[in-house]
Amino acid sequence: MIADEHLQDLFRQESGEYLQRLDDGLLRLECDAGGDAAVEALFRDAHSLKGAAHMLGLSAVELLAHSLEDMLNAARRDVDARSPEHVHEMLRQLGDIRVAVGEALGPPVPEAKARDAKAGAVVSAARGGPPDLDAVRVDARRLDALLTASGELATGRTRILRRLAEVEAISERCEGLRRAIASGPGGGAVDALALLERLAPIEAMLARLHGAIDDDLAHLQRVSGALGEGVRAIRLLPLANIFRQFPRMVHELARSQGKSVELVIEGEEVSADRRVLEEIRDPLMHLLRNAIDHGIEAPAERVRAGKPGGGRIRLQARRTESAIEIAVDDDGRGLDVEAIREAALERGLETAASLAAMTPAQLRALVLRAGLTTARNVSEVSGRGVGLDVVREAIERLKGELVLDSAPGRGLALTLRLPVTLATARILIVEADGQPYGLPVEYVRGMRRFAAADILQLDGRDAALFDDRPVPLAPLAALLERAVAPVAADGCTAVILEAAGGCFAVAVEALLDEQEVMLKSPGSLLERVRNVAGATILDSGEICIVLDPHDLFASLRRPSAPAAAAPPAAPQRRKRVLIAEDSITTRTQESRILEAAGYEVVTAVDGLDALRKLARGEFDAVVSDVNMPKLDGLELARRIRREACHAHLPVVLVTSLASDADRMRGLEAGANAYIAKPGFDQTELIECLERLI
Repeated sequence: MIADEHLQDLFRQESGEYLQRLDDGLLRLECDAGGDAAVEALFRDAHSLKGAAHMLGLSAVELLAHSLEDMLNAARRDVDARSPEHVHEMLRQLGDIRVAVGEALGPPVPEAKARDAKAGAVVSAARGGPPDLDAVRVDARRLDALLTASGELATGRTRILRRLAEVEAISERCEGLRRAIASGPGGGAVDALALLERLAPIEAMLARLHGAIDDDLAHLQRVSGALGEGVRAIRLLPLANIFRQFPRMVHELARSQGKSVELVIEGEEVSADRRVLEEIRDPLMHLLRNAIDHGIEAPAERVRAGKPGGGRIRLQARRTESAIEIAVDDDGRGLDVEAIREAALERGLETAASLAAMTPAQLRALVLRAGLTTARNVSEVSGRGVGLDVVREAIERLKGELVLDSAPGRGLALTLRLPVTLATARILIVEADGQPYGLPVEYVRGMRRFAAADILQLDGRDAALFDDRPVPLAPLAALLERAVAPVAADGCTAVILEAAGGCFAVAVEALLDEQEVMLKSPGSLLERVRNVAGATILDSGEICIVLDPHDLFASLRRPSAPAAAAPPAAPQRRKRVLIAEDSITTRTQESRILEAAGYEVVTAVDGLDALRKLARGEFDAVVSDVNMPKLDGLELARRIRREACHAHLPVVLVTSLASDADRMRGLEAGANAYIAKPGFDQTELIECLERLI
C-alpha cells in the first residue's frame, strides 16, 4: 500500500483515468480491428501506468502493466494480435491490474462483493469499485467566481455594520428628544413647532436608511444567489463518471451468456447532482443486466426473427428544462403481456377479475411490482422476483419517475426522469388544516376549483373529472390525518397530482405561493413518517413540510380505518338491494351471493322492471347489468339520478364491458362503481356495496 496520503490520492486519480481509457479502448478494439492510432494510444497508457507504479514501488502493478504493455506492443506490429481472442486476454490482464491497484490503494474487496461478480455485476474486485464521487474537479473560473462572491459578502457585512451605526445615531436623537419633552415647561409640554423641527432630521435619516437598506438587501440577494448557483454547479458531475463503468459489465455478462451485445452510450457529458449519480448507478446496472438477460435473445433466435445476430442496448441521457432523462432501451424480445398476466395471477399479486379488466399498458406496468418475475428458472442473474420494483423504488426516492414502453419483438425502453439537483426544489405551497405544506411542482398536473356538482362517487369515494377522466379526490388534511372532514358541500379547490403511475386530486383550503426552496432531509425523527419528503423554511420564516406525492397516493388508496366501537344499538332491518339482470343464471348467482352476505334481495328482469320496483319500495342500493332489453343499465342509472329521492342511491354496474371507455360511460351515466364480469370476484361486489351503503 501507498503510505503517503497525498501520493495515494494522486495515484488513485491517475490510475483511474488510465484504467478507464484502457477499458474503453480495448472494448472498442474487440468490436473491430481498430486503427493503428487507437492501438498506439492504448500502448502509451499501459506504459504510463507502469511508470507511475514503478515510481511508487508498486511492483505487482508494475509487472502486470508491463505484461499488458508487451501484448499491446505486439498488436502495434501485427494486426493478427488484435483478434478478439487476443483482446479478451488483454481485458483479463487489465482486470488483474485493477485488483492490484485496489490492493495498493486500500483494503481488499469484501467477500460479498466478490460473490456478486459471478452474477456479472461490476464490482470493486474486477472494476476498481464505484467511482469516487466525493472528490470533484472544479474549473478554476468557477472557484474565482465563488471567491469574488465571498468578497462581496464581506463588503455586505461592512455595509450592514454601517447601517447599525446609523440606527444607533437615530436612537440617540430619539432619546434626546424624549428627554427634552420630559424636561419641558409643565413637565412635558413642548411647543408643537419646536417638536416638528426636532423630528425633521430624524425623519430624513430614516428615509435615507430605508433606501440604503433596500440597496443592501438587493445586493445580498444577488450575491447569495450567485453563491448558491456556484455551489450547485460545483456539485454537478458528468454522467460519464458512471456510464463508463458499464461497457465492460455488458461485455462480460453478454459473453457469459453466449450473446453478442453492443452498448451505445449517448449524452455522457450531461451533468447531474453528485447524490443523483450515487443513487442511480445500481438501478442503471440492474436495467442493463435485465436487458441482457431478459431482453436480448440468443443469436440463433434473433436470426430466426429476422434480426441481426448481435443485439443492441442504448444508454442515452439528455437534459430538459427542469430534469434529466436517462433512457435504457434494447432491440430484444420486449415484454410478454400474457407471461406477465400469468405470473401476477400465480403469485397472487392481482385477481383474475382485475387482470381481465386491465389494458395492455397496465399489464406491462405490473413488471414494476415487487415479487413479479417471468423467469421460469432461477439463475444468478434473474428469477428471484427482485426485479424492476427495486429500480422504481430507487427512482421514487430521488423524486423521479420511471416510464416504461415496450413492443413485442421490438424491445423495451425504460426512461428515468430525475431532478438535476436534490439540494433545491420548486414547490407549490398550499394550506391544509391551517398549516402550509409544499407539493413538488414536478408532480403537479393542474389546479381546479370543483363545484359540488362536479364531485361524483367512485367505488364509494369522492372523485372528480380531470381531462375527461375520473380521478380520486380527498382532502389533504384527511390524508395527513390532521382532520377527517369530507370535501366541503359547496365544492373545493384541488391540486391534481400524478405519482406512482396514478393521477389523483387533493382538496386544499388555499393556494398560497410557488417558491424555489432549499430542501432539508427529514432527519432521523421524520425519516419513517409517511407522506413526508423533507422540510424547508419559507421566505416568511415559517417551517413548511414538503410532502411526498407517492406516499400521498398510497395513503389515498388505503382502506379507511374502521370506526371506533359504538354502543349497542337496536336491531336494524336488513339492507335491501335491487338486482336488475336479464340473465336468470347471473341473476340467481348474484342473489345468492348477496343473501349469503346478509342482504335482502329483490330482482328485476330488466331496466323498466327495476324502475317499477324502485317506485314501489325502499332500497339501499341497485346492482345492474348494462346490456338489457327494453331499458339498459346506463339509461336506468340516468333515470335514477333524475329522481331527487334517489339522488344518493348507490348504483353498481356489473357487466362484461370492461374497457376504459365503457367505465367512463357508466360513471357519466351516474353509476358509483363499475365491476367487470370477466373473472367475476364476489368479494369485490360485497366490499363495494359495504363501502357504498
